[in-house]
Amino acid sequence: MAARTAGPALEPADHRLPERLRRPAGRFSGEHVWHVHEQTDEFFLVITGEIQIALREDGGERVVTLPRGSVFVVPRGTFHKPSSAAGAAVLLLEPTGTLSVGDEHDKVPDYVDVTTGHPVAGAQPAARSEKARR
Repeated sequence: MAARTAGPALEPADHRLPERLRRPAGRFSGEHVWHVHEQTDEFFLVITGEIQIALREDGGERVVTLPRGSVFVVPRGTFHKPSSAAGAAVLLLEPTGTLSVGDEHDKVPDYVDVTTGHPVAGAQPAARSEKARR
């Protein structure tokens, strides 16, 4: 049974980085949805708490447990489902425009936020270098 949450299981905020990379950061708890990003890896850094990432691989399913301070990269093309029973703050690195439920996914429950990111309240857009403006 999926864990129910008071808010979205994963609510990424969109912080702009050079080279079309974004770093969604936010708190989440409960279960996300099984999904896959066909064109990009997904980098996780656990800031507080602990998360689990279930992975569907050729040999079957496995779960990776990531305590605070851990880093993990889900390779492109790998179905995965992040979750956190007690809640966690996580930093993700992925290309701008990456959909939170990937290119393919299981049925999305109402509590999962389907987004390419949310602006951070009060944040100013990152200054772009002269080279990036061309």
